Amino acid sequence: MAAQFGRLRKGAVNTTVAAVVVAALAASQAPGVTTDDAGRKVTTGTQPSPDTPAENSATGNSPYYTDLPPLNSPNPSPTTGTPVTQGTSEAGIPATVLDAYKKAATALQESKPGCNLPWELLAAIGKVESGQARGGRVDANGNTLSKILGPQLNGNGFASISDTDGGAYDGDSSYDRAVGPMQFIPSTWEWAGRDGNGDGKKDPNNVYDAALAAGHYLCRFGWDLSTKSDLDSAILSYNNSRDYLNLVLRWLEYYRKGTHEIPDGTGTLPSDRSDDTAGASPTPTTPGTPATPSSPSTPKPGGGDGGSTSPEPTPPPSTTPPATPAPTPTDTVHHLEDAGTAKLSAMAGDAFTEKITARAETKAGKAVPKVRIRFAIIGATDAAFSTGEKYATTLTNSIGEAVAPALKAGENTGEFVVRATVVGRTVSGLDYTATVTERAADTLARTGEEVLTCTPGGEFADQVEVKATYKGTVADKVAATATLIKSADDATENDKGPYFKDADGKTVRTLTGLTTDANGLLKLPKLYADDTTGTFLLRINTAGGATLTVELKVAAADTSPSPTPSEPASGTDSASPSPSA
Repeated sequence: MAAQFGRLRKGAVNTTVAAVVVAALAASQAPGVTTDDAGRKVTTGTQPSPDTPAENSATGNSPYYTDLPPLNSPNPSPTTGTPVTQGTSEAGIPATVLDAYKKAATALQESKPGCNLPWELLAAIGKVESGQARGGRVDANGNTLSKILGPQLNGNGFASISDTDGGAYDGDSSYDRAVGPMQFIPSTWEWAGRDGNGDGKKDPNNVYDAALAAGHYLCRFGWDLSTKSDLDSAILSYNNSRDYLNLVLRWLEYYRKGTHEIPDGTGTLPSDRSDDTAGASPTPTTPGTPATPSSPSTPKPGGGDGGSTSPEPTPPPSTTPPATPAPTPTDTVHHLEDAGTAKLSAMAGDAFTEKITARAETKAGKAVPKVRIRFAIIGATDAAFSTGEKYATTLTNSIGEAVAPALKAGENTGEFVVRATVVGRTVSGLDYTATVTERAADTLARTGEEVLTCTPGGEFADQVEVKATYKGTVADKVAATATLIKSADDATENDKGPYFKDADGKTVRTLTGLTTDANGLLKLPKLYADDTTGTFLLRINTAGGATLTVELKVAAADTSPSPTPSEPASGTDSASPSPSA
């Protein structure tokens, strides 16, 4: 039976402690709205937006575990007098789960180094979402021993998200549920899923796959997680809740102080969950209100351990009306302009040598730096950016220009569109048309120099092999045809002379569907000859216009006798004595 989150009672005392500690965290920033890799709206500030649909987060804003990290450090000083047991236990992360987080962070450091994703952030989210895969109950390959499912998102106390996957991931064909150790809803996993363990599958119930997917999800939009604003935005995009943000930040801070590996299956299981209000205090508790009747304290921005009880001085009331916030660079963008992008064309399988460059401008045509530009590949194509993804986000530089990663053509030929848009602002996108042409060769040459001859009714001893190149480099997977033609000036198929055989042994004088191999080589089938003698021509053509004509000779075998010792060749002196001797 699939394991699901249980409804676990949360007491009023724990609720009050959570409120006091969480209130000591960083102050929020004004919210903004942008789009994710599926073109959906998400918040970009540190405040949740009530207008943002739940299905636009990674988890569908599903419930999460609310257990707080211990107040003592994972590696407390012996002189503090704080018991070590709880901290040591909570700081332990199951071995396979910890390995998944670290490998995912390493992969992101290589593919998206500007994101600065710490593995401890994945651990913090994994702790809040599933208690580190329910205490590390996974096998050696990272598969959870049973499915970890969130509650049915049927609108009864949660968001209402109708089924999007036919129950393929969550086993529910009526409504969606969050799935796996990182709690992705099926609609998000469909585009955000990754294969983290190299088994060819993207399984939300595998901790390696889920951790890598979470890393990529947190690193989209070109976010730099070493900055507070981007870190907050990324966490809020995972679950659009201020309390969730504060809780994840607490665990992130805790794990950064120290952690260690523990055996799989021995991790501490969480006990409290965000949707369990049965044991909550009936009296609302104001975060930050101290338990003693002393003057209220004001938490410092950025928070702390919640251990200080000294009140902060209250600033005098301001008599100056608040100033209107200055517009951000994104607010000033009026349109996008092409910044000299050359014609985008590449052969199938090759990288485009040209890069797309867009410039953000104000209404007056002034360049706008430090604006996120999102590039998306549109249309039925297997082309991708050099990152392997269909989407990329880059910042405009000091002259307002954003350069997309290099494009790599797939095997599908034809046109597709790359659309540039401004993240967080509704202005018209800028479309770039890219063309993928079929693989081509401009030169063909035989790999051998032997004369190709045959007797009437026989077969040629040597097979024709050629090598194709394009601009001096190997031309692999290039389409080719081979035809036995009538003459150099008449390329129609000959009706006599040498021929090939098909699978049924029938005569064939034109071969189609030929392709050069990875080394640019093409070896033709064996050739045969009918009873017609003479010199014949074989013409080979490739995509791209490369042509080679090969001569084939059919002649009767030479039957003239060879000289023997008793019949010396004419003009040769005989060593025999003359008859008159």
